[in-house]
Amino acid sequence: MRPAEGGLRERQKAQRRARILDATRELLRENPESVISAERIARRAGVAPATVYNLIGPRERIWEALAAGFMDRLERRLAASVRGAAGETVDGTAAGAVVPREVVVATVRLFVSDPVVSHRMVREWEASGLVFRRSPLTQLRRAMADTRERGLLRADVDTDALAAGVATACVGALHQWVAGLIDDERFFAHAVFALDVALAAAAAAPHRDRFLAPLLARGAA
Repeated sequence: MRPAEGGLRERQKAQRRARILDATRELLRENPESVISAERIARRAGVAPATVYNLIGPRERIWEALAAGFMDRLERRLAASVRGAAGETVDGTAAGAVVPREVVVATVRLFVSDPVVSHRMVREWEASGLVFRRSPLTQLRRAMADTRERGLLRADVDTDALAAGVATACVGALHQWVAGLIDDERFFAHAVFALDVALAAAAAAPHRDRFLAPLLARGAA
């Protein structure tokens, strides 16, 4: 097979896969509690049921594929925020770096922007806690490490552990939100609060007031 033919086939597969995932999202939005089957998805996407199985897998893999699509969209948002940055950011990092707050804020906003799909994806996928393990945690680790390298966090801070702690708190808030225990606003507040606590605890002495300010403002509100 010539390279051009192979490239065309891969593009066509990617397009069919995107149609399948779009069809799944449409079906969920129309009836949030409906049973999602390969046959229903195939009819909506205009492909054969076997194509759904071949490109996505059995039903439990659909939720994993939706999560992967979620991560792709998040990575594009974060990349766009870096390209659009100018000057010093709120977290004190220079333009061209993703800051910890942007990772947390963008992740929560992406979840709440499509609540029906997000709820089913988290509820149905047994490994849904890992939704934070690909892009958000990776990006948060990098952002935390960059913040430390710039002297804003103490040199002895384990930024990987710090990021993991924030991610764990965010996963807890996510599942509370999915269960209906907290609304969008509280989901956002819980996630940002976890980040602010972590940054304040790890702040280098000259920058401690900067990182304490959001916590003090929250207490005074």
